[in-house]
Amino acid sequence: MTQARQHSIQVVAHRGASEDAPEHTLAAYRKAIEDGADALECDVRLTADGHLVCVHDRRVNRTSNGRGAVSALELADLAALDFGSWKDAAESPDWKDPSLTSVLTLERLLELVADAGRRVELAIETKHPTRWAGQVEERLLQLLGRFGLSAPASPTDSAVRVMSFSARSLSRISAAAPTLPTVYLMQFMTPRMRDGRLPAGARIAGPGIRIVRNHPSYVAKLHRAGHPVHVWTVNEPEDVELCARLGVEAIITNRPKQVLTQLGRL
Repeated sequence: MTQARQHSIQVVAHRGASEDAPEHTLAAYRKAIEDGADALECDVRLTADGHLVCVHDRRVNRTSNGRGAVSALELADLAALDFGSWKDAAESPDWKDPSLTSVLTLERLLELVADAGRRVELAIETKHPTRWAGQVEERLLQLLGRFGLSAPASPTDSAVRVMSFSARSLSRISAAAPTLPTVYLMQFMTPRMRDGRLPAGARIAGPGIRIVRNHPSYVAKLHRAGHPVHVWTVNEPEDVELCARLGVEAIITNRPKQVLTQLGRL
């Protein structure tokens, strides 16, 4: 890897520095910023009373001490839960502070990024299917608008991008905010994808690392079609090396500090 190549790859903290701290908590995102991550990845879901919260699963069972679907719970219900104790708290005394492991709203994460003291981008994934259909995208754009982030001058100027496995979700975003970058996430290689085309409304390709491992030439096809490539979730050194060798634009990882070190940036 050349020095220029190493520095041109954006390192994105997947759910924060989620190997070191509980995913989607303030502790994980603060750690990612401290570690030097270029961007933070988060998943968003809409609560029953209309708040966007950073929770990956449809239900809170895995990552909290509560039960139930996010869409059926109000923000006050979620705020009463502990989203940190499922991970070994002995690894970090910070997790004992409830303010760092309570449910994280997207609004609070946007505030954290605004106060970071340097440019930190956000990669926001809308989760689907959902009972709220297009309301997730509508609320997301409203919130981004409050922070002055919904209408960048151009996609390259944007500090936020919206990601989804749902082409319909990205189409909604693209129609309402045409200069906001959109990333089409891919879990499996399908015949329709093989020539490098993406669904309407998608600007950036987001293949999983398994696709990149099994079909490394696909990255070149995507580049020839004019699409930057952001690969998830890249944790192993050999996968980081592969992505760098193939010239991807972004690596999404649970281990931002280790990846930055491997790329020679720390």
